[in-house]
Order: sequence, then C-alpha cells, then structure tokens
Amino acid sequence: MTSIDVIPMEHGTPRVTINRFGLWLFFLSEAMIFAGLLMTRFSLLGKTVDDEVSQTIGLVITIILLASSYSAFRAEHAATTGDQAGLVRYLSITLALGVIFLGGVAYEWVEAFSAFPTGTVFGTVFFTMTGVYAFHVITGLVLLAVLLYNARAGKYADNSWPVEGGIKYWHFVDLVWVFFYPALYLI
Repeated sequence: MTSIDVIPMEHGTPRVTINRFGLWLFFLSEAMIFAGLLMTRFSLLGKTVDDEVSQTIGLVITIILLASSYSAFRAEHAATTGDQAGLVRYLSITLALGVIFLGGVAYEWVEAFSAFPTGTVFGTVFFTMTGVYAFHVITGLVLLAVLLYNARAGKYADNSWPVEGGIKYWHFVDLVWVFFYPALYLI
C-alpha cells in the first residue's frame, strides 16, 4: 500500500478511491461529447463514407494507437511493481506512438482538405470528429510527457496513482477511436 492509499477522508474512504471515482465521472462526461459527435455523424450522413477517405492511413494510425495502448498498459504495470526503468521505457514508447498517430492524423488532414473540403457535410463531420479527437490526444500526450518527466526523477516510487490515472485517460482516448475509426473510415 502506498502512502496515499492509507490517508483516510472524512468518511473513512481512501483518497485513491475518491480519485478513481472522480476520474470515472470525468470519463462519463467526456463520453457524452464523443457520443454526441457519433450521433451527429450518423444523423447527417447515415451509413455513407466518402470514397476519398484513405483506408490505408486510417488502418495504419489505428494499429499505431492500439500499440500505444499496450505500451501504456506496460508502463502502468511497471509503475505498480516499482520498475522505474520499465516505467520510463514504456512511457517513452507510448508517447512516441501517440506522436506518430497524431502525425498520421495531420497527414490525413492534408490529404482530406482537397478530397472533401470543410464546406461539405462529410468534410465538416470528418474534421470536427478528428479535430476534437486530436485535441484529446494532444492533452493525453502532454499528460504522458509530464508523467515521463516525473518518472525520470523517480517520483512514482511510492505512489503510482498519477501514472494509473494518466494511463486510464490514455486508454479512454484509445477506446473512443475504436468507435470513431469505423464511423469515419468503414461504414
């Protein structure tokens, strides 16, 4: 047990339990945003996907993102077992894969601007969904960078909650893409 786990709150609930509950409430509120984007996509476009959407880019960036989720899992495991070197290694890998994913999205945008401009319905939906999603990836990357900086200083040796919370956020963002990818590229 870490020192933060045993600090009781007013009603005897450990602080980390409150943190986890708050994080899940945050995820629920974020899920509503993403669900609204998905509903808007299907409401405006039905089951159609523009033929100009690059299936190759969509698949490659999805594989990269799923790989980042695995390395994030390994980073969290390293943090909970006290493996500081593993924590730094896997956070670095996750961060690099996230940056590559974001680069792939940026490349897709360059291609997409000429194929379906923002003035078209599909273009508006595509750029809104990927733009909001990219913002969440950027915030996840900033969080991972802070975790990596602190991990290099050995700050998570006795308290892995910050790593757990950050990795759960990264997994949440990855999970959203599992729904966005088919909605934007496959259906």
